[in-house]
Amino acid sequence: MFVAGFIAASEIGLWVLLALGLSLRYVLRRRRASTVTLALIPLLDVALVVATAVDLNRGADAGTTHGLAGLYLGFSVAFGPALVRWADVRFAHRFAGGPAPVKVPKHGPERMAYLWREWFRVVLAAAIASAVMLGLVLLVADPAQDRALLGWIRPPWTLVALWFVFGPLWELPTSRQALARATSRSSS
Repeated sequence: MFVAGFIAASEIGLWVLLALGLSLRYVLRRRRASTVTLALIPLLDVALVVATAVDLNRGADAGTTHGLAGLYLGFSVAFGPALVRWADVRFAHRFAGGPAPVKVPKHGPERMAYLWREWFRVVLAAAIASAVMLGLVLLVADPAQDRALLGWIRPPWTLVALWFVFGPLWELPTSRQALARATSRSSS
């Protein structure tokens, strides 16, 4: 229960710090305060890892919340910077007259590039989550709990495979057709 509360606090903290940091930057025009506030976001991830390690070290049974903490950390580190950039563009557009956010094309090479970037983020998230689980096994957990923690390594890699199939691989035929149409138009 201790770690579940930390996961919830980390997620809430992410959105609070993000909104506060972007509000400081674009509404109150306090760029330095904004930068400091946004720089605090990764500390939430550090706090979550420490809380998970402390919980296991105090004798808690490795369970779902510990596995979810590793997954959350992996996805937070891998997708966090992109999330901040996504929110920054929208905040700048809304409150500071910045350019409108660029939509991802529905097909074509730009779409494929976007899908590959997203897939590589998922690979990074899975690698980080796996490393966290291995680190907890090696450094903190009771050997009797190793199996429970190691069992959390497979789910993110399953997601990597599914994301590949329903992302870049799924789009490949459509992208090739769009490229062929564009090539035939330019040669005509």
